[in-house]
Amino acid sequence: VQLQESGPGLVKPSQTLSLICTVSGGSITTNYYYWSWIRQPPGKGLEWMGVIDYSGSTYISPSLKSRTSIWRDTSKNQFTLQLSSVTPEDTAVYYCNAETRGRYYWGQGAQVTVSS
Repeated sequence: VQLQESGPGLVKPSQTLSLICTVSGGSITTNYYYWSWIRQPPGKGLEWMGVIDYSGSTYISPSLKSRTSIWRDTSKNQFTLQLSSVTPEDTAVYYCNAETRGRYYWGQGAQVTVSS
């Protein structure tokens, strides 16, 4: 399974950040696959943001729930992260990730900078 993030590298404060993860080598509807978004701000550790599973069910980190949406497009084999009302503190490398039965697959990461 290969994952590739795409989206704008620069977002203005108060705007909405949208990133797409395109999956190849497997279907996002395959049983027991869990598709997550994870970010790493500069100088900090990884922060798990949320997940959409093989059935389309989602779970968002409580700390981000009010600003975050995740959905999927099965026809394109993609899943999308949307983060609203961004601030400079949302500057990070954003990763999409797949997990199944203890195995993990990662995208290469997408740098997103929030700045005016």
